Amino acid sequence: MKIITSLLFFSAVLGGTRAADDIPRGSLIGRAWAGHPVSFALLTHGGKQFVAYYDAERRITVASRKLGADEWTTVHPEGVPNAAHQRPSNVIDWDSHNYLRLAVDREGCLHLAGNMHVDPLVYYRTRAPLDITTLERVDRMTGERETRCTYPVFFKNAAGDLLFRYRDGGSGNGSDLYNIYDPATRAWRRVLETPVLEGEGQRNAYALDPMLGPDGRFHLVWMWRDTPDCSTNNTLSYVRSRDFIHWENSRGEAVPLPITLARGEVIDAAKPKEGLINMTFGLGFDAQQRPVATYHRYDAQGRSQAYIARPSNKASGWDARALSAWDFRWAFSGGGSITAEVTLGAPQLGADGFFLVDYWTEKAGAGRWRVRADTLERVAELPPLPPALPQALQRVESVYPGVEVQSAESRADGHRYVLRWETLPRNRDLPRSEAPPAGELRVYELPDGKSAGAARVGS
Repeated sequence: MKIITSLLFFSAVLGGTRAADDIPRGSLIGRAWAGHPVSFALLTHGGKQFVAYYDAERRITVASRKLGADEWTTVHPEGVPNAAHQRPSNVIDWDSHNYLRLAVDREGCLHLAGNMHVDPLVYYRTRAPLDITTLERVDRMTGERETRCTYPVFFKNAAGDLLFRYRDGGSGNGSDLYNIYDPATRAWRRVLETPVLEGEGQRNAYALDPMLGPDGRFHLVWMWRDTPDCSTNNTLSYVRSRDFIHWENSRGEAVPLPITLARGEVIDAAKPKEGLINMTFGLGFDAQQRPVATYHRYDAQGRSQAYIARPSNKASGWDARALSAWDFRWAFSGGGSITAEVTLGAPQLGADGFFLVDYWTEKAGAGRWRVRADTLERVAELPPLPPALPQALQRVESVYPGVEVQSAESRADGHRYVLRWETLPRNRDLPRSEAPPAGELRVYELPDGKSAGAARVGS
């Protein structure tokens, strides 16, 4: 594993007419791959900051610094041959699904996973707490069902144990598996021997990250997909759990595992080609601690609309209401990573008893809706929030045509940190004939304002 130490530079980049004091000072980490977008990881913990990214040579790269220090330490974790994709496991190709994730366990050791889209497990762990120079490749967790991995997610249960979720299989045919880590033995085991979400060889689930609700339970919302074609998304569904072992529906009734199409609680029974899309859905909670979902689907006339839904006061089912009255159709289809034309924020409950739901569309602009929490009725349309990034950081530096700004966030101890870089847009995971030169990767400390989440990758 090659180790590099680079000096930390501060500069008022992205000039213009604004005063220098208005432009955040960015810490230069290195240069990042710019040929296509893929999510990088930014983690702030224990007085240190960690970044996982793809460098100019497309290699997985991890950098760290002490907050306030004047240098970054950078390592390039080693890989092994990936025969299926004819590349090393630590080098990305053109696939925007191959994001990177970081986590810290109880002992302070760093965990890294990523660069997987139906690939053998790619996973690293440090021997020493918060020390990336001890990062080592670990080629197995449990050793079972780890040759076709996608969508790695690290998260923690209510007790603070580190868990790991991933898909075994492909788009339209997959299972969601959950592992739990024991720092005393430095070993992973299955939370359950059975998958949590099981496609039965006929479909796969696209789920939000498990969300800890105000009721002390973890809530899971997902949709199924029948084939690699994203237009075959269907059946928005829900389940909850306190321990990731015992699962139940919104009425407290046990849901047997594995959770299949027939066993999940249905939020919206939309069929394939009726507009569900796994890039555009969210989850919040009302004052009674009930889950409230937002999502996109087509209306009876085939137009794109945003919906909000909550468990019904009746014996079963969810009550749903349209929030929008748009006159366009986001006609998505096919495989590969697609670009979102509609994004929705999760419903945020205010002290006044109303939800606020942020939205952005390519064809109808952006805004936020004020929604009655008791009836889910939209009562007002408000202007959009100011952009999450300062204007100076939205401005593209590269002169290469078509380049866009990418970002990731981390919050810690009342501080907000933003990782910023530039790439070309998504290209359905297809190679381009050429790529822009690698661009600067910087981290900025900004006021701790809230911002909308990033869109999910399409397939």
